[in-house]
Amino acid sequence: MLSIKKFSYNYKYQDFFINVGLLLWIAIFNTYNLTTNIWLSYASCILALVFCLLPVLIFSFLKTRLKNALSRNRYVAYWCTCFFILLPLFTGIAFYLQIAKLDNTVFILTALAAVALEIMLIANQYYQKKVQHIKWIKKIGLENAVLITIILLAATISIMAVSSLENPIYQRKGFRLVGFEFNFKMLVFNFGTFLSFFSQFLIMYLCGYLLFLINSRLLVSKILKEKGLLIYLLTLSATIAVLYPLLAQILISLPINTVFGRSIFVTNPFELENAFGAFAIMLISLPIVLALQWGKQNNKILSLEKEKSQNELDLLKQQLNPHFFFNTLNNLYALSLQKSEKTPESILQLSELMRYTIYKGQEKTVKLSQELDYINDYIQLQQIRLQKTLHFEFDKQVKNDQIDIPPLLLIVFVENAFKHGIERAEDEAFLKLSLTANDTEVVFCCENSFDPEENTNCKGIGIDNLKKRLELLYPNRYTLDITSIANIFKAELKLQLT
Repeated sequence: MLSIKKFSYNYKYQDFFINVGLLLWIAIFNTYNLTTNIWLSYASCILALVFCLLPVLIFSFLKTRLKNALSRNRYVAYWCTCFFILLPLFTGIAFYLQIAKLDNTVFILTALAAVALEIMLIANQYYQKKVQHIKWIKKIGLENAVLITIILLAATISIMAVSSLENPIYQRKGFRLVGFEFNFKMLVFNFGTFLSFFSQFLIMYLCGYLLFLINSRLLVSKILKEKGLLIYLLTLSATIAVLYPLLAQILISLPINTVFGRSIFVTNPFELENAFGAFAIMLISLPIVLALQWGKQNNKILSLEKEKSQNELDLLKQQLNPHFFFNTLNNLYALSLQKSEKTPESILQLSELMRYTIYKGQEKTVKLSQELDYINDYIQLQQIRLQKTLHFEFDKQVKNDQIDIPPLLLIVFVENAFKHGIERAEDEAFLKLSLTANDTEVVFCCENSFDPEENTNCKGIGIDNLKKRLELLYPNRYTLDITSIANIFKAELKLQLT
């Protein structure tokens, strides 16, 4: 028996594990302030919460399997039943039975947290599929994201500061406090004050952002990378010695320094406390900068690998197409020798096959329905040419024939079956195809008769090229099983589309 397998790991139970984590954190928050019977209380709390979230835990455990087995509408129906019927029902039962003597609000908040977590997971899945492909989001980058965050933070604190102006709770002798309030009426009537606060807070944060940029674009990318850690630390120290008195003087001069708090910054710009603040910004930003540099380098590597993979794919297609044309032209030659009346029809079918191969074969993906039409045309052409009885079956269980797959992928198995099996059979031959497809998985199986004595190697260049294409197109997301038992050759391909 010949067996070729490629295994892939799927995070089937990731949502289940996240829900378990939510459950455990709620149990921890309900037991962290206890002093006696801590572990017993923790265990009883977990059991009570497991009962409350039992529908969610079961659904999240089976989520991947349900997505693959059910249609979209049925999956949505199961989801709604879980979160809108069973979850409230189990929460109500736990509420009524007073399991583990937990407060009723714990069960209610747990159920609401589970629903909120599920919405977050759905939103994240949507982001992974849709939003991350938007070009302008990709162009933002980490540095621009930090800058946008700084601007939003300055605006938020300024709104809170303006909203707290007339609240006596936040008034102190000689200074004010910033309260957690958002009064947009106060913002409108004190818009000039808001702009003053916003500009000063923004200057304050931009001083730290300047240190972050120097660390990112110069000290790490140039000094640390090329000169090593010691020179980096010495250059960092010299940079702070140059900048921190100047930046400290700017911050001390801001009127906001004495308005909020007794004095946000030390009045002497040369105080070492100001230098420690600069050092803290540099050191805290170092992991972020290193992550940024690693991300840029990794993107370059991925870009080069993608370009290399595309070149290899183009080369494999160039090898595959002449191989197919060679076989089909041999078919036409055999028909012309027989002076068959089916020769014109065969030429027409061959032209359709060539048109698909030349034009569709150059595209990255085609619809599954197009690939199936291509396979059917190819088999019809072969049946016209063959002088033997062919028992042919094609079992299709396709929920969505509009999913995208690479062109000329499945035909390789059929072509291999005819070339190395059916054509060399002495009498009757059989070909059995089966296809199962949904939005997440495609399973194609090709089983055919062959003579093991004449076929010491029943795989041609097509199968070899196919395996190389699969490695490039579906790394760790496909399984290819090729087996030969007695006079039966079987190939099964499983593709994970998501």
